[in-house]
Amino acid sequence: MNVGLTYDLRAEYLAMGYGEEETAEFDREETIGELESAIRQLGHHTDRIGNARRLVERLARGERWDLVFNIAEGLRGAGREAQVPAILDLYEIPYTFSDPLVMALTLHKGITKRVVRDAGIPTPDFALVSAAADAGAVDFEPPYFVKPVAEGTSKGITAQSIVRERGALWPLCASLLEEFKQPVIVEAFLPGREFTVGIIGTGEAAEAVGTLEMGLKSSAENNVYSYVNKEQCEELVEYILVRPDCDAHVREAESIALAAWRVLGCRDAGRIDLRCDERGTPQFIEANPLAGLHPTHSDLPILCSKLGISYVQLIDRILRSALRRTGREVAHSRS
Repeated sequence: MNVGLTYDLRAEYLAMGYGEEETAEFDREETIGELESAIRQLGHHTDRIGNARRLVERLARGERWDLVFNIAEGLRGAGREAQVPAILDLYEIPYTFSDPLVMALTLHKGITKRVVRDAGIPTPDFALVSAAADAGAVDFEPPYFVKPVAEGTSKGITAQSIVRERGALWPLCASLLEEFKQPVIVEAFLPGREFTVGIIGTGEAAEAVGTLEMGLKSSAENNVYSYVNKEQCEELVEYILVRPDCDAHVREAESIALAAWRVLGCRDAGRIDLRCDERGTPQFIEANPLAGLHPTHSDLPILCSKLGISYVQLIDRILRSALRRTGREVAHSRS
C-alpha cells in the first residue's frame, strides 16, 4: 500500500521565523522518521507529502495515494486541523483519524463541552470570554481555570491559569485575548487527579486501551499540566499508569472517555483528558482526536509503551482502524 504522510514540520516553520510557542504543536523530524519507519516495517511504501500547501501542490500534479497518514495540525484558524482532511475528502482519498467536522469541533473547547454536556457527559461549568462584560457575567464562583479556547499542547496554560479571586479573572482573560487573538474559556477549577485516556478504534469498535495519571514533580509548575510542564515533561512530569480493575475512579474515567469519543465521532486513535472534582469524580475536560505521535514525548505512545504496546504495534492498530472503517483490505499490514 502506498501511504502518504501529511504533517507540519516544526523546523520548517522555525526557519521561516515563527516562534517556539507558535510551532509547539508541530512535529519534530524524529517523529516523522519514526512514523515512516513503523509504516515501512508493516510492509507499506511511504511518501512524505508535508503540510496542506504541499498536499495541494502534489494533488494538482495528479499524484494520489492509497491512504494518507495525516498528522498535520495546520497553522491558522479554529478549523486548522480540518484543512488536510477536507482536502482529502474532496479528492476521495482515505486518511487516518477524524474528519473535518470532528477536527474543527474538538479544537474549540467550548463547543465541544456543549456537545458532550448535552449528551449527559459530566464536564465542569464553563463560560466563554471575549470582552470584559463576558468575564463579569460568569455565573459560577471561583476558583476558575482559564485558557485559550482553541489551542493544544497546553499553550496559554501556566500556574496563573488558576484564578482564585473573581477580580483577577478579567485581567488574565484580557492578557490571553491579546496574546492568542481568540476567545478564552473559563471553567470551574477541578482540584483532583488529572487523567488522560488513550482510545483506539472508531464507533462501537473503539476501546479505552489505558489511562495515565499526570503526576507533577516538585520542580514543576504546581497543579497544572502547563505548557512548560508539557514541553519539559521528561524532567517535570511523572506519567503514572493507573488501572481500572483496581481503581474505581479510573474505571469511571475510562467509561466517560469512551462515551465522549463516540459522541464526538472521533476515529482511529486519540486521547480524552479528564480531571476529578473535590469528591474524586472524573469530568471531561477536552478531546484530542489528533494526538501527538512522538515515540517518547507524546502522551499516547508513552501510555502504549507502559502497556507493552510497541510503537510499531500502535501505528499498525491505527492503520487497521482506518482501513477497516473505509472498507479496505487490512491484510496488507502485519504486526
